[in-house]
Amino acid sequence: MSKNALRIGLLSVLLLFGLPFKSVATEAKITNLLITNTSKNVLVYFKVENCFTTKMENAILAGIPTTFTFYIELYRERKFWFDKEISTLEIKHTIKYDNVKKTFFVSFNGDGKEPEQFENFHKAKVAISDLNGIVVAPMNALIRDKKYYVRVKAQLEKVRLPLHMEYVFFFVSLWDFETDWYREDFLY
Repeated sequence: MSKNALRIGLLSVLLLFGLPFKSVATEAKITNLLITNTSKNVLVYFKVENCFTTKMENAILAGIPTTFTFYIELYRERKFWFDKEISTLEIKHTIKYDNVKKTFFVSFNGDGKEPEQFENFHKAKVAISDLNGIVVAPMNALIRDKKYYVRVKAQLEKVRLPLHMEYVFFFVSLWDFETDWYREDFLY
C-alpha cells in the first residue's frame, strides 16, 4: 500500500470518528411565546414543537402515562444587581391512553378537575403542548417603566413503569428531553 493511500485512509478514519455528529432528530423547542395582560394579570401563551417522537407516541399508545413539566419564570431586570424574581410556576400536563375506550385523557397540573378526553391523538398532543393564557403574576406586582422578561422551559418527566419494568424496556429513557430556556423581554 502506498504512503498516500495510507494517509488518505488514516485521514478518513480520523474524520469519521474524530468529528462530532449533529443529531438528525429534530429537537423540541419553545415557540410562539406571547406575553400579554388583562387589567389584573400578566399572561403567557406558547407552544412546544417537536416534543413527540415516534417511540414516545408508541409508548403512549401502549398506555404508558407521559408527563410534561413546564417552567415559567418572570423577572425584573436590575442594573448593578441580580435580577429580581417576580414569580415562578411549574405546570404539569399528563397524557394517558385508555386502550379499551380508545380515548386519550389529558390532565392539567392535578387541578382536581376531571381530565379532558380526546378521541383524536393529534388533538390530545395539541392540548399537551399548547399553553394558553397562563397567569404568571398579578399586574400590581409590576412597576411602570421597568424592564422585565419571561423565561420558559419544557421537560418530559422520566417514565416510571411499574415493577421496575424500565430495566426491561430500556428504550423509555431514550425519549427523555428538556428544551433550552426561551426568553422574551418586555417593558411595562
